[in-house]
Amino acid sequence: MIHIRPSGARGQTNLDWLDSRHTFSFNTYRDPAHTHFRKLRVINEDKVKPGMGFGTHSHSDMEILTWVLEGALEHKDSLGNGSIIRPGDLQQMTAGTGIMHSEFNHSQTEPVHFMQIWVFPNEKGLRPGYQQLSFGRDEMQGRLLKIASGQNSDKVVHINQDAELYVAVLQNGDRVRHSFGENRHGWIQVMRGATTVNEIVLEAGDGASISDESTIEIAAARSTEIMLFDLA
Repeated sequence: MIHIRPSGARGQTNLDWLDSRHTFSFNTYRDPAHTHFRKLRVINEDKVKPGMGFGTHSHSDMEILTWVLEGALEHKDSLGNGSIIRPGDLQQMTAGTGIMHSEFNHSQTEPVHFMQIWVFPNEKGLRPGYQQLSFGRDEMQGRLLKIASGQNSDKVVHINQDAELYVAVLQNGDRVRHSFGENRHGWIQVMRGATTVNEIVLEAGDGASISDESTIEIAAARSTEIMLFDLA
């Protein structure tokens, strides 16, 4: 079963400096039918104007992933980390018992476009932590590249949950397959372009939950970039 979450049905926050689209309930956007999916709590698509951003604020008991599509995002946190996140970089924070951080557009002239994902952790009260890994665009061309996992590996970002995150950059006509284990579920998010999932058409900004499907085939209708979550 594949259930589409259309781009236009997402919640929206529009400020002078921010355009944010919310797949699930977030901040002042409340939708009882779309609060989360499995362990996925937030999928936000954010566009921030030059030099602007989110001032220092706190999080706790959440795994937070940031993936930049265009531009550069500047990060600082209460653990002493400071970094610039660019396309191909995946940043992860374990908020755990509490972490403070800020996120600003690093550029004074160009916008930044990024995805922020929150995942419920497998337990509360974890020690706060931070990771950032870079992945080459060629690694994700024409294939699903695993970039985050609950399994420890120096090749992917670790998250404290039984979940995996893949990204793919597909050209028109490319096809990739993914098989789900028993009692596993999926979520696909189209970040750019258009694709089909088992012949169901998804456009940029669309998401879809996937349950009771042993295998899916993702086919690019035109150049596209996607995220795929494999969830317990």
